[in-house]
Amino acid sequence: MSKSTAKQNIKAIVAAINAEEKSLRARYSILEQQNSIAMVIMLLSLCSLIGVATFYYFAVIPAWLCIILAAFITSIAHELEHDLLHKQYFSKRPFIHNCMMLAVWLMRPNTVNPWYRRKIHLHHHKVSGTSQDIEERLVGNGIQSPFLRAVVIADGLLGLLINSKRFSKEIRGFKFSQVFNAGVPLATAYFGILYGVIAYYALQFVQPFALPQWGTELLAVAEFVMVVLIVPNIIRSMSLNLITSSMHYYGGVSNVLEQTHVLTSRWLLPFQLFCFDFGRTHTIHHFVPNQPFYIRQLISKKIRPIMAQHGVRFDDLHSLKHANQYIAKKE
Repeated sequence: MSKSTAKQNIKAIVAAINAEEKSLRARYSILEQQNSIAMVIMLLSLCSLIGVATFYYFAVIPAWLCIILAAFITSIAHELEHDLLHKQYFSKRPFIHNCMMLAVWLMRPNTVNPWYRRKIHLHHHKVSGTSQDIEERLVGNGIQSPFLRAVVIADGLLGLLINSKRFSKEIRGFKFSQVFNAGVPLATAYFGILYGVIAYYALQFVQPFALPQWGTELLAVAEFVMVVLIVPNIIRSMSLNLITSSMHYYGGVSNVLEQTHVLTSRWLLPFQLFCFDFGRTHTIHHFVPNQPFYIRQLISKKIRPIMAQHGVRFDDLHSLKHANQYIAKKE
């Protein structure tokens, strides 16, 4: 595709997205209350997560149901954070804005803090598809080995440790300490509890032993946190990491059309459920970044055919065999 043709296609897609959003806002005046909508979604998500945890604590619901519900709720929190990174909500009221940033981090404690993530996410939009895109590379994009990719997708901290040396050579300004410290204190506490519980049961398997009273009480708290927050976020982050690292291209990218492909495969639906349909809607965000996530959801059905018509690829899972490289089709 020539450069001029690509520009025309990009312009057509952006125009369609903006037109559909304008039409939607004209039909539903409530959408103009963007700050209020975001605050309601955040409070409902936070209260729902607390409510689910309370139901589990009092044995109203089983652990498996608590985990599934919490994983879905935290996926909504991720979408809110994504919009907050682009200052979609309360941009002129920094105190409320930062309180929202803190709230979505508390619901998703296995991530770096949102203030640091804003820096690498905005950088992602500038360098998407290249070796400098640290945000996507941290979650597995561009990795050739299926085993290594699976490790990185499943465990962000372990992936950071494994790839740190490589990133230091390939990504300008990368510092392991900077990324690691961006997770303090929530992510460090999260992984501390996770690895601690795993280590305890591994030792119990090898050589059973009794804990003192304080140890038993501490373990009960850790196991509760595992069910209501840690395991749900493992499911959420694995689903998101799998989808995003699969749909973003790495190498061979020269414009927005080539940065992502849209994932609609029915085989990915279980993962889409726990990342709020990210694979089918995120490409819209690359064309029009400053748009609330619920708008993308509402217009995605109409926009996907337009993107396909103008050169955006769909379900290009073959790219995984080439470490996500964008390979131009022969004319």
